[in-house]
Amino acid sequence: MTEQPAPTVNYVEQLLELFAACGDKEAVVCAERRLSYAQMRTMVLELATKLRDRGVRPGAGVALLVRNTPESIALQLALHLLGCRTVWIARYPPYREQVEFIEQAQVEVLIYDPERTGRLTEELTHRAEPLQILCAGPGGQGPDLLEPVEPGTPEFVRAPGTPEPSSLFYTGGTSGRPRLVHHEHRFFLALLAAAGYYRSIGELGMRHLSTTAFVHVSGQMPALLTLAEDGLLLLAERVDLESFLDTIRDERLTSVFISPARLSELLDSPLLDGADLSSLRYLNCGGGPISPTRLAQGIERFGPVLRPVYGLSELPLVADQPFMVNDPEHPERLASAGKPFADTRIEIRGEKDELLGTGEIGEVCAAGSLVMTGYWNDPEGSAQTMAGGFLHTGDLGYLDEHGYLFLVDRKKDMIVTSVGAANVYTRPIEDVLASHPDVRAAAVIGVPDPGWGEAAHAYVVLAPDATVSVEELQELVERELSDLHAPRGIDFVESLPRTALDKVDKRALRARHYEDPERRTVSDLAPR
Repeated sequence: MTEQPAPTVNYVEQLLELFAACGDKEAVVCAERRLSYAQMRTMVLELATKLRDRGVRPGAGVALLVRNTPESIALQLALHLLGCRTVWIARYPPYREQVEFIEQAQVEVLIYDPERTGRLTEELTHRAEPLQILCAGPGGQGPDLLEPVEPGTPEFVRAPGTPEPSSLFYTGGTSGRPRLVHHEHRFFLALLAAAGYYRSIGELGMRHLSTTAFVHVSGQMPALLTLAEDGLLLLAERVDLESFLDTIRDERLTSVFISPARLSELLDSPLLDGADLSSLRYLNCGGGPISPTRLAQGIERFGPVLRPVYGLSELPLVADQPFMVNDPEHPERLASAGKPFADTRIEIRGEKDELLGTGEIGEVCAAGSLVMTGYWNDPEGSAQTMAGGFLHTGDLGYLDEHGYLFLVDRKKDMIVTSVGAANVYTRPIEDVLASHPDVRAAAVIGVPDPGWGEAAHAYVVLAPDATVSVEELQELVERELSDLHAPRGIDFVESLPRTALDKVDKRALRARHYEDPERRTVSDLAPR
């Protein structure tokens, strides 16, 4: 990736100019609060003044453990105005992992919401070299940054020579240790450039509901894009289906994000019959594979607003399919992740990092202005993941002759089976199982098999009053794919376990498979 020249203007200063131009126009809605762009600008500048006065130095690493509120956005912008490195702590990792994350990130300051944490803050304040503690709200162990400023306080001005800001985001590592995804200033400048492009083509007035917290880069990207496009951002952490539909109707939302699990819930809900979704322009769906059957149902119900998106913490938007239709001439595109987003370039590479051709399955590799710089304080992991200037995603897929990307599996989830050591991918099996009218969801893992080395094992959620049998589903997969793909065993379950980010938790499925010491590794059916 070519290096960009050092910018002379901090991206936050550019945002604040936009905020000033928008004035009293509504910017952020959170529960009963409705803040204008002018109020958001004032909040950012006041927080920057308080942080500077509390001794937060330019370039410091500052950890944040806060809720999905306007203050979380304003804190990032204020810290980035100071040239700090923000370190976002997710709630869901185990306590020990949160501590390790903070230690790896070389944090000097912790800003936390007193309603959000307990044990973590206690340890950090009683260690040999305690962190400076600041609070986003009253009642905590440090000064409250949200107290009103003294009247007559001069407006904050960024000092010359302030370091470029950056952010660290948590992602789980394959070794079990957290990895710190490092996005530098150029990432945020690229977001503003993308917003400028959307404004230039008249894509203004976006009204986006953000249920993905600002702690995640996948939450920050649409939030900052919305604000940089003069739009309205609605913040929520947990929204049930009824509230979700009511909010779309009442706020005339044009953009929302849902997971594949939430899309299925929405399609199966009787609440959908009376819902008014006429304002939607983008019903973004991502965070995991979407079965073509469910996608076709969604397109039929919602129209071309349904937009599959594919991204990672390291590159929050790799590919998308805006304005998707169920094209009878290209039915295979229902299984596609779409085409590269913005300036992203996608290549498919083999086991020796060689470039593969059209239709050949290999690792999905990507480059572009939104790709991370690397993993913080992990040169070996960064060099491996960013080999050749491309992000190696760990996902397996292929490109068709029209440039559409098709994902078939996670590299670590691929099943090597039979005496010929054939590669079997779980995504096609899951899609075939989900195509049966009695099946609502399916997940496939590889398990040891004495005759095959590894074999596919499926967990299937059935529709109410379903009558399909294990044998019928095995025969369906064998007929549509091959005998190597047919699951040797199938468990019918009420639901699939999910991670905190609403992805199917295959690690939990593997653990469930081995919970029973008498667990057989093959089904009653002999290998075909």
